[in-house]
Amino acid sequence: MKRNQAAFQLVAALLSAVLLFAAYSYIVGDGTVFKGQMDGQVIRARVIRVTDVTTNSADGENTFVTVRFKAQALNTELRGKTLEVTQEIDNSYAFSPKQVEAEDRVLVERYTEAGSQTYYFGDYIRITPLLWLLGVFCVLIIVFSRMQGVKTLISLTYTCVSVFAVLLPAILNGHNIYLWSILVCVFITVMTLSIISGLNPKSVCACIGCVSGVLTAGLIVVIMQKFLRMTGMLEEESIYLLTLRPDDPIDLKAIIFAMIIVGAVGAVMDVSMSISSSLYELRKKSPHIKPGELMRSGFTIGRDMMGTMANTLVLAYIGSSLTCVLLLVANNADLNQVINKEVIIADILQALAGSLGMLLTLPLTSAVCAALYYNEKKEGPAHAAR
Repeated sequence: MKRNQAAFQLVAALLSAVLLFAAYSYIVGDGTVFKGQMDGQVIRARVIRVTDVTTNSADGENTFVTVRFKAQALNTELRGKTLEVTQEIDNSYAFSPKQVEAEDRVLVERYTEAGSQTYYFGDYIRITPLLWLLGVFCVLIIVFSRMQGVKTLISLTYTCVSVFAVLLPAILNGHNIYLWSILVCVFITVMTLSIISGLNPKSVCACIGCVSGVLTAGLIVVIMQKFLRMTGMLEEESIYLLTLRPDDPIDLKAIIFAMIIVGAVGAVMDVSMSISSSLYELRKKSPHIKPGELMRSGFTIGRDMMGTMANTLVLAYIGSSLTCVLLLVANNADLNQVINKEVIIADILQALAGSLGMLLTLPLTSAVCAALYYNEKKEGPAHAAR
């Protein structure tokens, strides 16, 4: 049985990779994830030394600093060569980057002007420490979970690829956002449960419950958007999204739909798998338990889970938009103005729709478990465990 499960999980992992590649090829087509291209080329570099710093003041208060430094290219055909780079700092902006120092790792933008190459500071390379942290996470999850940890990392990798290499290009290339959001969520659910749990009654019940809960959350979003008169203009970035395709603008309300169901799928999957696994163990230990009793047990287990999972979802949304909320509260004296801002309404809708999706997942998963486990052969649960 274990060999069969391992074979199924391997097939599921390979099939998932094929599906991702096929979806990517269909959506992207030309071989690039993003259609937009910047004028220059980005080069990774290491700062050798600062050669000159010039400070200019336009109005006596705000200062404009020009920093010139030498940097060694770390990639492209310029690898190993020394570049003369310019950093421009406008101190009138609160988010201006700090002045570069020796040994800093930076991104340099190369532009061709009148036949000559010019290099400008783009940003600091910040991903390297995160890659180290990711490495620690991968090592620890494999040490503590062993083979299960490996399967978790594989499913997590596929999840990230499905979002960044399938869903995002689908949105940018003008495909139906509602359809591809649902397809990606279904893929994430089926792929994750297949790779981690294999093919068994637990994963089947969890998959049905999770997909049902996520679709319910999506339906709630679609219905509530009409009552809330939402436009999708949540932040300044929404304006830039509209300008990407002036002739065929991106549906910002569909973006909200995608945000909510993609954000909810993880929590809903956790709830459905926990219910499914608990009821499976209960059925295995008590083979003569009736379907109604099994379902009621699922409700009892779900009630204990719902409080903490709802808090998890709500706090995740609050934490992700804390900066925006602080600014709105600081600049609006009237609570009615703050609470009715579309960005706040969108966060509340995310929390409520996700929580309702989880709430409805509990009875749906319990009902599916009661029907599927009860209809197994009498030796089914015990036999499946061996």
